[in-house]
Amino acid sequence: MSPYFLFVLPPMLLAMYAQGALKSRYAKACKVPSSVSGAAAARAILDSAGLQNIAIERIAGELTDHYDPRSKVLRLSENSYNGRNLAAIGVAAHEAGHAIQDAKRYKLMVIRQIAVPLASFGGNSALALIAIGLAINVMQLAMLGVLGFGMVALFQIINLPVEYDASARAKKQLAELGFLSPDQKPIVRSMLGAAALTYVAGTLSAISQFLYFLLAVMGRSGRR
Repeated sequence: MSPYFLFVLPPMLLAMYAQGALKSRYAKACKVPSSVSGAAAARAILDSAGLQNIAIERIAGELTDHYDPRSKVLRLSENSYNGRNLAAIGVAAHEAGHAIQDAKRYKLMVIRQIAVPLASFGGNSALALIAIGLAINVMQLAMLGVLGFGMVALFQIINLPVEYDASARAKKQLAELGFLSPDQKPIVRSMLGAAALTYVAGTLSAISQFLYFLLAVMGRSGRR
């Protein structure tokens, strides 16, 4: 087995498990009816936080839900918007949690927004810079690519507690507003926990790739 796979295989396996768990738990939560739709739950959560200015829009796709801090819009996929089930209100509440983070200037949320363009640049250019740098034997260029992977890893590290905090806010608000009965809470908690695990896997994957390429480029530099 190549050294690269020794680095990336563990987080890859974790990602596969997390995706499977999320799919299974999401499907289970979809089968449990809720008293309101996802859009209605999100609206109630936002209004309770004084965020009547945040719009809620429906978008295409499945689990394409997100909060846009630039436009101050919460976008929900079809099931999350119209669905009257635990999956819908759980996902919608999670995204509403991000809107509350933004409104309260949650520090890690602010830092994450600053890190987005750096991570985007790193993710798009890192591998090319490393490959070109190694091919023409310019280690400074290859190291610049390594730093690109570092930006991606840093973004994931910052993003992880942001996602966990949004889920914590979601569970708290759903319970306080009376949208979950005691026997429904574990179902939503389990689904959001599986979603959080996918972020853990993404973080470990980014860190593993960064470490692999850092060691590879440093090793090449040492042999010069």
